Amino acid sequence: MPHTGDVLHLTRAASVQFLRPIFVRVIRVLDWPTYDGWLWIDGYELAANGDAVARRTLFVMPAGLIWPDRPATAARRPTTRTPVKRGSVRVG
Repeated sequence: MPHTGDVLHLTRAASVQFLRPIFVRVIRVLDWPTYDGWLWIDGYELAANGDAVARRTLFVMPAGLIWPDRPATAARRPTTRTPVKRGSVRVG
């Protein structure tokens, strides 16, 4: 079951409407009546660069949803911190 923030790859396996597969970021799963094995989701269609280009309400089969692999985050080197030099503090 998708959750808010999930990115999904929607193909014909999710619904025949996706002749051209799309990527969608889920806003929410709607609690609308539907056929058994189907659900409604609100989401943003994503461009190739990950920007949202359209808000869509989609009718999909959960069995056909694809969660793409998230890109591995590169290990960050620890940053060395330089202490801040302070002068004397004057009050008054």
